[in-house]
Amino acid sequence: MGAFTLYPALDIRGGRVVRLAQGDYARETQYGDDPLPRAQAFADAGARWMHLVDLDAAKAGGYTLAPLLAGIARDTGLRVQTGGGVRGRDDVARILDAGAARVVVGSLAVREPETVIAWLAEFGGERITVALDTRQDEAGVWQLPVHGWTENAGASLDALLPRYVGAGLRHLLCTDIARDGMLSGPNLDLYAHLRALAPGVAVQASGGVRDAADVRDAREAGCAGAVLGRALLEGRLQLADALAVEDVPAAEKAPC
Repeated sequence: MGAFTLYPALDIRGGRVVRLAQGDYARETQYGDDPLPRAQAFADAGARWMHLVDLDAAKAGGYTLAPLLAGIARDTGLRVQTGGGVRGRDDVARILDAGAARVVVGSLAVREPETVIAWLAEFGGERITVALDTRQDEAGVWQLPVHGWTENAGASLDALLPRYVGAGLRHLLCTDIARDGMLSGPNLDLYAHLRALAPGVAVQASGGVRDAADVRDAREAGCAGAVLGRALLEGRLQLADALAVEDVPAAEKAPC
């Protein structure tokens, strides 16, 4: 098993740190208008990476967080993976130029996979994180909603992911939408499924993490990392406790 990385997350809407319940823009909780100090606190606690999401752009397009991203990269030393509203090659280049270590591509990765596959070839697998956020339908199929999780693209996880694996995908962020912001624990069955579907891809667990035990479970399930959201913002999980899991030897299992 390779290294395990935690990604404390900040979702930004209208300049404020917020969380949405199950991706629903009408079910927003606000946590203040201080994203840069919060990022600095992540770094002070020992984090190496963070996850930054532009929720306004995820819905309307046009990444808006370049100034914040540049400040975080400049002032905190954190490596940042970030996305929201990535619609074209110039968006990717601009976000990388602003200081991102990786650009997260979500809706477009579902709607236009050939475009994103070309970006993997151009920018390299270490600079692109494909986000395939998923919701299981009544038939048990993992569907891939897009446009801020508000539209059904008609694509399935099982059909699309192998195309990316064959194109050299290195980093996959997969959120179980039903668990996002719900503090119900990560969907370990989903990540076991991904381990079989995409062996060798570094999968980041996202959605539902409540405590250090959930972080440990994700690591022992073979995931390469986990995104920490609501539990961290509400103080239910201390970042130092979660980071300790990064350094604890995990059971020897095949990586996600």
